[in-house]
Amino acid sequence: MIAKPELIKQIKNHFKLNIYETNVWLALLSKGIATAGEIAEISNVPRSRTYDVLEGLEKQGFAIMKLGKPVKYIAVSPSVVIERLKNNVVNDAKERSEELARIKGTEDYTQLMLLHKNGIEPIDPFEVSGMLRGRSNSYAHMKELVSRASKEVKLLTTASALARKKFLKPIFESLKKKGVCVKIAINGSDEEIKALEKDFKSIELRKSAINSRFCIIDGKEVLFMMNPSNIDEENDHSVWINSQFFVSSLNNLF
Repeated sequence: MIAKPELIKQIKNHFKLNIYETNVWLALLSKGIATAGEIAEISNVPRSRTYDVLEGLEKQGFAIMKLGKPVKYIAVSPSVVIERLKNNVVNDAKERSEELARIKGTEDYTQLMLLHKNGIEPIDPFEVSGMLRGRSNSYAHMKELVSRASKEVKLLTTASALARKKFLKPIFESLKKKGVCVKIAINGSDEEIKALEKDFKSIELRKSAINSRFCIIDGKEVLFMMNPSNIDEENDHSVWINSQFFVSSLNNLF
């Protein structure tokens, strides 16, 4: 089979296949329909392994076994495979989400919360700080901090970064109904701010000359983003600090 090593590598990563599965599927795609023996010859996969690999690909929806003898396999269109995998990811995520939601009503969850509470209470609040690696972890922590705000939330960010934080919109609306003050300052152009006002209608957005990103909760805690807003997700780190003295100095920027 003539396939560029780079293509094999990319297909392997995109579809979460091992190297044998990747080579066999590419070989089958190039033939359309073939026996295991034919696939073994053009894929450079040992014949003894090709049968198992084809069966595995069939179960995953990459191939269809043709009725009759000799046994042949038909390649499934990549577009169909992608849609099927997308549906599987959505369904798996939904099931996992529901499973995690059910944990909150269990005794196990109660015990976990007690362990955390007992572990946190004896700690000096000035010691409660840490680094979060990756944008998804930073945003998850920001969501948790903002959700439990009781007095005010102050967010200083860039236009591009706020556009990624639409997950905060329903939380902000809920906080405003509870009387929590929400203030957002943005480093960006007038056009960018005007566009963002459509998504954050209930909150006043103010322009800021400060090119920084941090979120202050109740004047006590801050989540400070350490990198420019255009950095890739993996390297977008943040620092969480629980110190009223430190946070008070940042409050002056507002």
